[in-house]
Amino acid sequence: MGADRSYAYGAAAGLLGDLLLGDPRRGHPVAVFGRTAAAVERALWHDHRGWGALHTVVCAGGAVALGAVAARAVRPSPTASAALTAAATWAVVGGTSLAREARTIGRALETGDVEAARARLPHLCGRDPQALDADGIARAVVESVAENTSDAVVGALVWGAAAGVPGLLGFRAVNTLDAMVGHRSPRHRRYGWASARLDDLAGWPGARLTAALAVLAGPDPRGAVRAWRADAAEHPSPNAGPVEASFAGALGVRLGGTLSYAGRVEHRPVLNGDAGRAVRTTDIDRAVRLSRRVGLLALGVTVAARRLVKGRGK
Repeated sequence: MGADRSYAYGAAAGLLGDLLLGDPRRGHPVAVFGRTAAAVERALWHDHRGWGALHTVVCAGGAVALGAVAARAVRPSPTASAALTAAATWAVVGGTSLAREARTIGRALETGDVEAARARLPHLCGRDPQALDADGIARAVVESVAENTSDAVVGALVWGAAAGVPGLLGFRAVNTLDAMVGHRSPRHRRYGWASARLDDLAGWPGARLTAALAVLAGPDPRGAVRAWRADAAEHPSPNAGPVEASFAGALGVRLGGTLSYAGRVEHRPVLNGDAGRAVRTTDIDRAVRLSRRVGLLALGVTVAARRLVKGRGK
């Protein structure tokens, strides 16, 4: 079994593990990393970009180094390499948890239990749930499914194909750090700058691949392309813009607009506003199915790209 096959089998097994098992209730590796990163922040925090950059280097660099040491240790054994890749892929990919949380909120909305949906929404995204009605919650869920398809699935597969286990762990570390300190709160406006900018860079290829695959896998490819081209650049996030716009066009809905996040109100541009309709509760399940298809396609594309690049290098 060659190195490329070891990676392909391992990545496929890890994604299958996520599909079948989801995330563990306790002791998830990402949660362990989060607690470690929080401890590092308590030790290093100063209201200064330099200290924030050091925090990013220590945490993300530590994850990459751990992955490199582990990959080097199992390199002589293709079977062990595949097993390590499978474990790392399962640890960093979160497609099943994403789908489960989205559908839980969708079921609450279907039964008219808006309060239950509000209570569950923070498990999926950082919106202020009390500021949202049923339609606003549904829109927030669809937007979160779109964005997290890139962050929790496709981006990890891209970096895994590019750099193996260190790439998988490094991408998830950077993405987690952005969620922890990369937002514009008074405490993290300067300290989290490095994590936020690194996350933008790391997420760039995965976001574009996610948008492209949403075009291929969605029910309205032309609508997805039109919304991507017309509206993505208007979004304040360079990576969420293409993903949310392509999902909006593919599903034929309007995303974006006014939202409340972390105690502040943002007025974001409407995506697919000219051609889309308002999000309905039933669109949550449609978005989850599209996310699943995009994730499976991403596995095939990234594995094929890795084999092609490695083959040319021989």
